[in-house]
Amino acid sequence: MSSRPATEKSALKKKEELSRPVTAPRPTQWWWQPYWQLARMHKFPVGSNLVWWPTIWGWLLALPERPDAVTLTVYISLFMVAGTILHSAACTINDICDVDFDRQVERCKNRPLVSGAVSIPAAWIFLFAQTGAFLWLLSYAGNETAWWCGVFGVFPLHAFYPLMKRWTNWPQAWLGLAMNWGLPTAWLMAAPQDVQSDAMWVLTFGTFCWTILYDTIYACQDKKDDANAGVKSTALLFGAYVKPILALFGAAFVGTLAYAGMRTGQNELYFGITVGGTAAHVAWQLITLNVDDPSDCFDKFVANGNLGYIVTAGMLAAMW
Repeated sequence: MSSRPATEKSALKKKEELSRPVTAPRPTQWWWQPYWQLARMHKFPVGSNLVWWPTIWGWLLALPERPDAVTLTVYISLFMVAGTILHSAACTINDICDVDFDRQVERCKNRPLVSGAVSIPAAWIFLFAQTGAFLWLLSYAGNETAWWCGVFGVFPLHAFYPLMKRWTNWPQAWLGLAMNWGLPTAWLMAAPQDVQSDAMWVLTFGTFCWTILYDTIYACQDKKDDANAGVKSTALLFGAYVKPILALFGAAFVGTLAYAGMRTGQNELYFGITVGGTAAHVAWQLITLNVDDPSDCFDKFVANGNLGYIVTAGMLAAMW
């Protein structure tokens, strides 16, 4: 019998190599450390804060009156804990679905599932535990409307996100819904009658645009590897026009903050700090961004988590 063509043998060999765990030496770890890394807790609060900030904003804007300091502290703390758990669960399901992609992306080759530090079955068990913990916290939402809204954020929004990068050039759009669904959820906790509130839905759209901005910047880190692996993203789709297109999404985010402020009767402190501060921060990001420098792209992504302090500060200043 004739042998297979050399190119076919080479392709099969590469596929076999990619299917094996990366066995590069790694330092000795406690049993829980790979799970900690799978949940991205070793990078906390990066990523988690992008989930909890919109939740806090929705709750603050929907409150009918100023809360006392204890209530404010308790609720913000609970939103931060819930947002962290949800983000960690999203990272776990993302790594389960993307383990073969991650083997082909330099930045992801040492993740626990790729390296074999955590098995796929163990990751599924961990995911169910994380999801259960989040749903338990969500059970204290206070009303059925907010509870069902929060459940929708888990499934299908977060659950299906890892598949989007296979199906569409706009996975960041789906992520925009998933990351910010806490905003209407928390808004409805404070004002369950506001299901049709234009301020709530307009600002939800604004944070959707914000996610496209920061996650496109994040995706610029991996443009070459993603193109080779067949991963789709807006970073690849926008190409040379990434900065002007992101400027439009950033302007939309700022505009929706202004609209929500007008509709909820905010004062000049809100418009000066929240709206003005956000506009300045987004402008700084895009003016100084180097889309061809992975380190700068990651720094700008992290800076969006810090932007949450500006938005929140304006809301609190207006409240007091």
